[in-house]
Formats: sequence, structure tokens, C-alpha cells
Amino acid sequence: MRIQRIKLKNWRNFPDLDMPFLGRTFVIGPNASGKSNLLGFFRFLRDIAREQGGGLQQAFKDRGGLSKVRCFAARANPLIEMEVQLGEWDSEVPKYVYRLGITQETRGARRPVVKYEEVLADGKQVLLRPDDDDKSDPERLTETHLEQTSANKEFREIASFFNDICYLHIVPQMIRSQDTGGLSHGSDDPFGKAFLGRVARTAEKIRKGRLTRIERALKIIAPQLAELAFEKDQSGQPHLVARYEHWRPAAGKQNEVQFSDGTLRAIGLLWMLQEGTSMLLIEEPELSLNSEIVKQLPGIMARVMRKNKRQLLISTHSFELLADPGIALEETVLLKPEKEGSVAVTASDDQSSIEMSRQGMSVAEIVLPMAAPRDAVQLSLRFDSNGD
Repeated sequence: MRIQRIKLKNWRNFPDLDMPFLGRTFVIGPNASGKSNLLGFFRFLRDIAREQGGGLQQAFKDRGGLSKVRCFAARANPLIEMEVQLGEWDSEVPKYVYRLGITQETRGARRPVVKYEEVLADGKQVLLRPDDDDKSDPERLTETHLEQTSANKEFREIASFFNDICYLHIVPQMIRSQDTGGLSHGSDDPFGKAFLGRVARTAEKIRKGRLTRIERALKIIAPQLAELAFEKDQSGQPHLVARYEHWRPAAGKQNEVQFSDGTLRAIGLLWMLQEGTSMLLIEEPELSLNSEIVKQLPGIMARVMRKNKRQLLISTHSFELLADPGIALEETVLLKPEKEGSVAVTASDDQSSIEMSRQGMSVAEIVLPMAAPRDAVQLSLRFDSNGD
């Protein structure tokens, strides 16, 4: 199953968003246009679907409350609304439609509460709230039915899909200062704090296969690399160990503490692409990587998407990544800041983009100039380093 379309109203940068998704979608836009906030919406879906350690109240608490999530332009309409359409990979017709409206208590603790919650399954309505039980006990509206196994039997497939969404933005310093026991295998670890613990808990045969594939890739990224292995030290701490072909053999072995930022980010990305079939959110995969390596990432992602039927949502600024001729306009969404918030435009909906594509121009050549900040060439002139 995959997400086919989302509709948002009053969510962070987006006063009114209607956006389709394919199996792989690249999100492009200038700084502060909402790329991270768009990926953050899918993390929100994951968090409200969690029965343990999640749910509606915790999801908003982790984000500073409803007022921090609501679009700044939502002055006349404080209601946050969302619709998610999900369907099978070989169909354009939604199997499920999940709708949720959230508002805030008018007094007291000012908690977020469900204004409405609706689920359609194969076009048939299987949930509509508030229902009679909600009206007799308004406290029930502090939770969605999505987060309750006792209430989501007819649409538990939606909850499972949301719960499995994975976000990745590896921070190399986090891997180096590892936490192997602080997070369970299924916990959210977007920055890699418990990455080595995740590797350690993977079955040995699977771990060895994944590391072998990563090793082959790393030999291109780091030509002197001879071997990548998993080891535990005397205290039981897990480590990734690389052996390098070096003129001093005794000095040719390193663990993750000595790895470069690019090597660690590449390992994290290539590992996560192999792990599972859930939707994967990837933020700026090009960071710290050589441009020639970045050029290969779209092909790797495409193979993962096809083989595992794994939906990928990627935010990027990279010309090298988007220059891949295999990226279609339909896979590319441009976020455009406007006075009241950002709008999303699929590149294939723009006639001029279609014409440029027919002339042989890449997505990078077509879309990235549209995402460039206005007057960017004036930046060095406007910044007076000698000024007060």
C-alpha cells in the first residue's frame, strides 16, 4: 500500500495543500518553504497512530502544542484539517480515505480535540465521529480512533501503515556518540543516536548481507576501503569497523569514530534503504557526499522502490541528484512560498516544464531555477561585513 494523495488545511506553512504522490516523490523549494514541515506531517501521522508512547495528545505535546502546528495564516479558521488517501501500488483508486479535523478546547487545559474523524474503506464509510458515545462523553474526543486497537479494527491497516513510517536524517555526531540501549528496535531514531544498536539487533545473516552490499558501494566512495565489518568490543559495545589498504597496515583499521561524515551518512542511508518496506522519508540525502556519489542515489532509490514496493519521499536542493534522467516531472513537487503560506505544484502540471522536458532538459535544469530565492545574486552585495 502507498499514500496516493494528501490534503491539508492550516498545517504549518500550508493554508491549503492538495498534493499527489507516486512511489517516489522529490520535494524541492527554497529555504523556509516547508520541505521539513511537509515531511513532518508524515511523522505526525506516525505519532498519532502509536498506541504506546504516542497518540494525539503526545503528538501535539512533542510539537509544542496545537498553536505551534497551526498555520500562521489561520486567523479566521483555527481548525486543522487533513485527508490522506491510500491505495494499492497497482491502482489509482483509493482503498482508504482517512480524514481528521482537530481544534482546541476553548477553556481549561486547551488540549487538542477531535472535531471530526472519518474513514472510508472502498468507498464505504466505516467511521464518522463525533458519534453518540462522543457526545455523551466528550473526553473521548481527546483521542483518535486511529490510536485505539479496540476501535480501529475495520481500518487497522491504515494505523499499521502510519505507525511504520520511517524518517531519516542521519547526523554523524549522533552515531559517534551512540546510544545502544536507550531506544527499542522500533523506536524513532531519525538522527542515528541508536543506529549501531539497530545494526546489532539485526539477525546476523541479514546484517552481514546488508553490510556486504554497503561495502561494495563504499569501495566506490572510499577507494582505499578493503572491508566493512560489524564487531563488539570487550565491553559489548557494537562498532562498525573498516579496514583500509594502507602503507601502514597496523594503522589501516578504523571504527565509526574515525569515519568521515560522508561515510557515516552513506552507511546510514544505504542501511535504511534496505531495512523494511515502510514509507521512508529522506531529508537532503546529498549532505556530506561527493557529487559523483549523489548522482547514483536516484538509481539506487528506484531499485529499492520497485523491488520492495517501498514509497520514498525525498527533500533535496541537489542539482546532481535531480539531474538523473530517470526522474520524471510527475515525481517532482515544487513548494512555492506566497504571502499567506506555501503552495505545492507538481512539475508535470506546468506546461512550460513539459516543453523543456521534451527538449531534453533534466528536472534539475527545469525546476531548481524556480526554487531559487529571489534576488539571491544580491546577497553578497547586501551583506556588508564591515557594517554594524
